[in-house]
Amino acid sequence: MNKTTIVSVISRKLAPFVLLFGFYLVSYGHLTPGGGFQGGVIIASGLVLIMLGQDADRVDQVVHVRLFGLAEAASLLTFLAVGVAGMFAGGAFLRVLFRVGTEGRIRDALFVFGLNLVIGLKVGAGMTVICYRLFEERPDPEAW
Repeated sequence: MNKTTIVSVISRKLAPFVLLFGFYLVSYGHLTPGGGFQGGVIIASGLVLIMLGQDADRVDQVVHVRLFGLAEAASLLTFLAVGVAGMFAGGAFLRVLFRVGTEGRIRDALFVFGLNLVIGLKVGAGMTVICYRLFEERPDPEAW
């Protein structure tokens, strides 16, 4: 498929900033509004921007989409394991399991930070796989 030079150049220049902002949202979601879901969607949109500028097959050569599927499954299993472990510890789903410091603030912030990382990975990987499959299945406009 033939991409225009403008779309290719702009996507290559803009995508690193979009990805950086997504990682920022995932990392600071426990302190500011935002978090894993919003950061994961922005990370996926940065990868989709790269797919728009390049062919989806070329993106698959650099970063295998199969790895994104495995990352999504692993992050879901991690989230569920942490949640069920809280239940087995005698509390509710996603109960904080470890203690750091004398106050609960540090403990809760670290717990939410870890959950933001897992959710960001899950959402980012899932959205990237969905969009890749959509790009892979699109018809060739020159064939119309």
